[in-house]
Amino acid sequence: MRSGITRLLTTISMAALCLTALTGSVRPNNLEQVRMHGEIVMVTRNSPTSFYEDRSGPAGYEFELARAFADHLGVTLNVVVADNLNDIFSTLETGKAVFAAAGLTHTAERERWFRFSQPYMQVTEQVIYRRGALRPREVTDLASGQLIVASGSSHAERLRALQHSQIPELTWSETPDLEVADMLQMVASGNIDFTVVDSNEFDVLQAYFPNLAIAFDLSEQQNIAWAFSHSRDDSLHQAANEFFGNKENAALLAGLEERYYGHLDKLDYVGAKRFLRQTSRKLDTYKPHFEKAGADHGFDWRLLAAVGYQESHWNPTAKSFTGVRGLMMLTRNTARELGVKNRLDPKQSIFGGSRYLAKLRERLGEEVQEPDRTWLALAAYNVGFGHLRDARKITEQMGGNPNLWLDVKDALPLLSQKRYYRHTRHGFARGQEPVDYVQNIRRYYDVLVWNEEQSQTFSDDENALMLSSSLITVIPPLL
Repeated sequence: MRSGITRLLTTISMAALCLTALTGSVRPNNLEQVRMHGEIVMVTRNSPTSFYEDRSGPAGYEFELARAFADHLGVTLNVVVADNLNDIFSTLETGKAVFAAAGLTHTAERERWFRFSQPYMQVTEQVIYRRGALRPREVTDLASGQLIVASGSSHAERLRALQHSQIPELTWSETPDLEVADMLQMVASGNIDFTVVDSNEFDVLQAYFPNLAIAFDLSEQQNIAWAFSHSRDDSLHQAANEFFGNKENAALLAGLEERYYGHLDKLDYVGAKRFLRQTSRKLDTYKPHFEKAGADHGFDWRLLAAVGYQESHWNPTAKSFTGVRGLMMLTRNTARELGVKNRLDPKQSIFGGSRYLAKLRERLGEEVQEPDRTWLALAAYNVGFGHLRDARKITEQMGGNPNLWLDVKDALPLLSQKRYYRHTRHGFARGQEPVDYVQNIRRYYDVLVWNEEQSQTFSDDENALMLSSSLITVIPPLL
């Protein structure tokens, strides 16, 4: 009897085990569930390096990279924007997002709680101070001024490590309320002495705060990666690693890096100060003409204004040694073709230059997508369409894509080398000039967009109010 019961219990157990194995084998993993639902959810934050809305819709390095990952999986991307870093991590922990793409540094502390993908960028942590004010020379000098960083950031982790290992007297403040741009603004206005930012963020924002500078690097290079919640099912994490490891995506990463970071070294301290000064003095005079010309030809008026500044520093009587004249620096023949009777009239010059740029863009054809179409048109505005065509031909011969600015800008300087230009239709050209020309315009455009849409200029009282109204936690010294 007992043996019969034993056999029955064994049979039931085996059946249950088989059923468990069977149901476990058919249950879709996380990657399969994402594909079944046709959507993947990313959590990020509003910042110039992660995600923001511009006139054409969602943008940002992290956003475009994540959207490419979603396309790779064959699903749509759903974006959740968190208020701060702590909210990003809690969104992951509660399962409201599949992964976080927000310029997150892969640290040992964070790895205890989250799984990180392969890195796709490296940055250094930099101490930022105001020119002409207290400058820290080394980490021990941080104890001599007021320092603020974001709560939950890798910077806060590093400061804690420094406090325990080297500088027990170090004290600083942390806040979840302020973004990097806010803290840089407070350093610029003198409300705080220092802050710490990642190098890629300061590269993007430095031109908006020309009185700020790097005191020193607080870290070696750190890996930036996507974060996933810890789970036995790592199918999505593995899919991300496969995405970054795919050689076909190398061009995508290079293109995004060029688009968002490739032009950032074109505006130094002196140039940024001069540009901001000229903007406040001159731009309002010509802004209505740029706005109307932009509306007529499908350009952001701020791009046209950036062209005007690059050409003449908004000087309507400017003249070059080659005879081009006016605010948009038109040649006599081009002005005649465009119906511009007086090149020194700023309105005629702006409308003529904008019409000419639109024609160049149209000649490139629909096969060239934006924003590359605009960058290539700008290069042609500077060097001539024939030379641009030659450079695109060289690009193709070298195995590059003649429709991508990333590739063409490497070929343009070759037009000054005989072994290349001797085989072209239009011959020699100073090919580095259109590269610098386009990159400068892109940087001026960035600053004009920032000035208008981000409202980065605050009074000292407004900065003090922002600081006082924020949730601030003071980290005391270990003394």
